[in-house]
Amino acid sequence: MSRDFQFPGRSPVIACESMAATSHPLATLAAIDTLRAGGTAADAAVAAVAVLCVVEPHMTGIGGDCFCLVSQPDKPVWGYNGSGRAGMKASDEALRAKGLTDIGNSIHAVTVPGAIEAWEAILKAHGRFGLDRVLAPAIKYAEGGFPVSARVAWDWQRHVGKLKADSGASRHYLFNGGAPKEGDVIRFPALASTLKSIAAKGARAFYEGEIADDMAKTLAARDSFLTTEDFARHRGDAVAPISTNYRGLDLVEIPPNTQGLTALVMLNILENFDVGALDALGTDRFHLVLEAARLGYAIRDTHIADQAHMRTPIEDLLDKKFAKKLASLIDMKKRVKMPGAPTPGNDTVYLTVVDRDRTAVSFINSLYSSFGVGICTETTGIMLTNRGACFTLEPDHPNTFGRGKRPMHTIIPALAMRNGRCDMSFGVMGAHYQPMGHVQIILNMLDYGMDVQQAIDAPRFFFEGEKTDVERGTPAATIDGLKARGHDVATASSPWGGAQTIKIDWNRGVLIGGSEPRKDGCALGY
Repeated sequence: MSRDFQFPGRSPVIACESMAATSHPLATLAAIDTLRAGGTAADAAVAAVAVLCVVEPHMTGIGGDCFCLVSQPDKPVWGYNGSGRAGMKASDEALRAKGLTDIGNSIHAVTVPGAIEAWEAILKAHGRFGLDRVLAPAIKYAEGGFPVSARVAWDWQRHVGKLKADSGASRHYLFNGGAPKEGDVIRFPALASTLKSIAAKGARAFYEGEIADDMAKTLAARDSFLTTEDFARHRGDAVAPISTNYRGLDLVEIPPNTQGLTALVMLNILENFDVGALDALGTDRFHLVLEAARLGYAIRDTHIADQAHMRTPIEDLLDKKFAKKLASLIDMKKRVKMPGAPTPGNDTVYLTVVDRDRTAVSFINSLYSSFGVGICTETTGIMLTNRGACFTLEPDHPNTFGRGKRPMHTIIPALAMRNGRCDMSFGVMGAHYQPMGHVQIILNMLDYGMDVQQAIDAPRFFFEGEKTDVERGTPAATIDGLKARGHDVATASSPWGGAQTIKIDWNRGVLIGGSEPRKDGCALGY
């Protein structure tokens, strides 16, 4: 689809050598500087995400988790699961005995942060630089200051109450009792000191010693199950990715405990329909994808958990015959009741980098909710994740809160492969929306011929419970059509997600990047 240059928007970024796309210009620049200094895509990705942990502190942080996919020419795709676990003393029975029916945003939502260990592992496997070098830009901004961008300021002011409820969060993340304004220059001296220790001593300095003690002390004061031993025990895992083929394109995802399988199931369902024959912004397309999503997410909520605790094999959930049966449940004329537990036979930063060797890195890092659990360590300035909110307290469920378990995880990096080569590195941040976002990007490009930027810009839609939320760019006729088919439609209170994409044009030798207009960032290449 060609762009009409009389309308607002941005063109894809095109370059020959290397490219990075992130949700903040300072992070994109850090990635480009790292690449120009001789770093790999992995070095650039870690440098960029560390900057994002400073300049977008509500979206991500070193107290969160990380997942990564790496594609190198003529090599299998490499994946890394950098998600943390519940403590070895965790007990769902104990929480139910206290009257809890879900984890919610309680202190038990905090799991061991996996990001720092993952960064080091990714650098060791695919980088040329160490943590000391790639953390330098983040340390510079945390110590010397950075200007707050527009979207960050807009988000921050919505969470002042959450930050005020915790003394550490108030101390480190509020300024004169409030959120910083767009253009204010702010600093995080405690976080800078923590990053310096990690840069000098490596990831173990985060999981053992003073930093870990500060996190454990903060948690113990609030009756968490986590202990210093849980931090010291943490290790991430290199994992074999999972994938499915949709119209000649292989979508590659990290396996459970992530929800990446949800996107694959949705594409398997949609393969049974002529999606490209439907209007890209019309009622039929929106209705079909919403119904496929309701099925895909029902599978997620029934089956996806820490892989060691799953009861249904992944290959069964990805079986094309199973998808065909699911597709038969969809009625194109109306919204229908879907099975609650189909069984066969919730905030984040995403970035992507491709280097001169055509190594593609798809990278995601998250605290889950904005500012995570809302608790910050007093001394080290670390905001703690609330990823454990994705556990259930339902007895005998594979994703039930328990000792040493990883929760079902919403953050999912992705790669699209064609004939064994990386066609596109992409991701869509936005908690539970992410599988839906992956599917929408794939459909927009593959079925509707949109370029990388148009595919990101297009209006988004999703469901929450029984309600369907659409962005304001959705045509009125489409909204009316959805209502006529039984959808309870409302305008989304905030934009859905945030995407970054780099497509590799192997024939012409160029990289083509797109970046999320709903965020402050950009794609840059050279």
